[in-house]
Amino acid sequence: MKYLIILGDGMADYRCADLGDKTPLQYAAKPSMDFMASRGSMGLVRTVAPGLPPGSDVANLSVMGYDPALFYTGRAPLEAVSMGVALGENDVAFRCNLVTLSGGGQYEEKSMIDYSAGEIKSARAAVLVKDLAAYLKSKDMKFYPGISYRHLMVWRGGPADTVLTPPHDISGRAVGDYLPRGGGSDALLAVMRESSLFLQDHPLNSPANGGRPANSVWFWGQGRAPSIPAFREKYSLSGAVISAVDLIKGIGKCAGMDVIEVEGATGNIHTNFAGKANAAVEAFRKGADLVYLHIEAPDEAGHQGDTGLKVKAIEEIDRQVLGPLLSGMEEFGRFRLMLLPDHPTPLAVMTHTSDPVPFVIYDSGRPADGGGGTYCEEDASGGTFIEQGHELMEYFTKGY
Repeated sequence: MKYLIILGDGMADYRCADLGDKTPLQYAAKPSMDFMASRGSMGLVRTVAPGLPPGSDVANLSVMGYDPALFYTGRAPLEAVSMGVALGENDVAFRCNLVTLSGGGQYEEKSMIDYSAGEIKSARAAVLVKDLAAYLKSKDMKFYPGISYRHLMVWRGGPADTVLTPPHDISGRAVGDYLPRGGGSDALLAVMRESSLFLQDHPLNSPANGGRPANSVWFWGQGRAPSIPAFREKYSLSGAVISAVDLIKGIGKCAGMDVIEVEGATGNIHTNFAGKANAAVEAFRKGADLVYLHIEAPDEAGHQGDTGLKVKAIEEIDRQVLGPLLSGMEEFGRFRLMLLPDHPTPLAVMTHTSDPVPFVIYDSGRPADGGGGTYCEEDASGGTFIEQGHELMEYFTKGY
């Protein structure tokens, strides 16, 4: 038996007036997802337990079968693992976004124009991060360039309990109410202010270069080094992870899974959808028992409040990933495929929520359950409900 999980980050949503009072999943043309719904089993799963932040870190840990209450230490340390940044016992890793803030006025009076600085290209971003680090000359804070707007800062001896807000939670809002609070907040805010002064005059942020300026850093998602049991030991299956984002790759590495790089995988709508599907098939050919294929595009569209882009992302997943894999997996004999989001990223709020998400499981060796319906939030609500998200993996691999 081969097991495949396709994770459409942030796919779930609320009904939208501009979609005829349908959710993006209800509105999108997605014949392969609806085929799974008609032949498989649907339900809802709560991937974010009460009291935990509704982030991709918590939600994907749950889907991968790890209880966040036991294993979650923060988002940034998982990304550090993916980036090959070793964390010492007293190190605290922070996600360091390059963002676009409004111009003029005091720092606290500025607004969060774009949490991704226009989805800045990685090469340009790397120069900005390296030049900023050279300018700051900090002995205790080290900066590491990542992909696009997603970077890392490691603070030797820093605090892990600072109150920080993800920048995608405050799009369009004045940042004054969301600045760092608690331990270490003064030092972090000082760096953010300094970055604004330095980056606004950087040649790569000149209007002549086009796009939005990356005129500040923004810290969030901090934590210390995680410790996660090996996936093979926990589920007696060899696993592989395919993703464009360091968070998911970091979870995979912590769990001892193979992390597969795909050329052209970007974490947005311009990603190499077909390349990810092909990589999944190759992973199975090389002996993987389970592949976790993560696609970020719907989440990015949700954060941007772009209805058409979110519908397109869902349709591209169906057309370029799910459809080809439903047929491509047949070469391995019997297989089981699960499709779901990690969390909703509703267009109306442009950030994550902790609502339960719809999942659908298709087993090529089982007759249709006869439930019918299409793959969407409403139809899935009539199926199985899994309260503890980390129990979904056991249900998928053994209990279904």
